[in-house]
Amino acid sequence: MPRPTSAQLAYGSATVVLSTLAMLLLSETRSGLGVGLVTVAGLALGLLVALTVPVCRPSRAGRTVRTHRPLAGSAVAAEPPREHSLHG
Repeated sequence: MPRPTSAQLAYGSATVVLSTLAMLLLSETRSGLGVGLVTVAGLALGLLVALTVPVCRPSRAGRTVRTHRPLAGSAVAAEPPREHSLHG
């Protein structure tokens, strides 16, 4: 499993803290069960946000370039063999 990026960690953490705080203030719950449910909901929401943050991929310049070779018998005409000159 790939490691999370710093953007994923930042957005997920901020979502957990802010959404949990907002839900606690809006629900005005005082019981332990209510606080636990709000906390679990905040964690689930933060995880969802962290997983949906777009991940930056390395540029093509940093990757290995692979050339495409046509398959034998494909519709693409093959390049004729080069003739070698003995003149130099």
